[in-house]
Amino acid sequence: MPFPELQATLTDIGTEELGHLEMIGTIVYQLTKDLTEDQLKDAGFDAYFVDHTTGVYPCDANGTPYTTASMQVKGDAITDLHEDMAAEQKARSTYDNILRFCDDPDVIDPIRFLREREKYLFSIVFINIRNLFRYYYRNSKYYQSYNTTRSITQCNSSCINKSINQTCDSIT
Repeated sequence: MPFPELQATLTDIGTEELGHLEMIGTIVYQLTKDLTEDQLKDAGFDAYFVDHTTGVYPCDANGTPYTTASMQVKGDAITDLHEDMAAEQKARSTYDNILRFCDDPDVIDPIRFLREREKYLFSIVFINIRNLFRYYYRNSKYYQSYNTTRSITQCNSSCINKSINQTCDSIT
């Protein structure tokens, strides 16, 4: 990362996301710890219970276990921060979906809190992307050679036949 403030922000966000996982795990545990055998079967948790009892095992709504294969890392700070912004929005929409189905105030309140945190973290990542663009624009020949004020539609028609991997010379 080009500046320490961004490193610190990303460390803080990562730490907070682990806290979110802990909060969700606690909610799931509290909701399932006193279920009877019949309640487990009726709710469709019997197979889960056989493997994990009431322990929290990170998986999606389909039961697919969490793996790091779902994390996308390119090694480019701007690209990776955009991926993080997408993850923040996916978490927010998941919380929205939980709130649509839930009527338990002991679940609704922490989920609303987590939803608001995702919106805040999205804005923090956006600010850092903006700062990175400014940094790269000032310090990189690649970014200085691209004029962001012209849109691709202003490109002349000769660019249409060029390969998508080539640079359009008329956008300068």
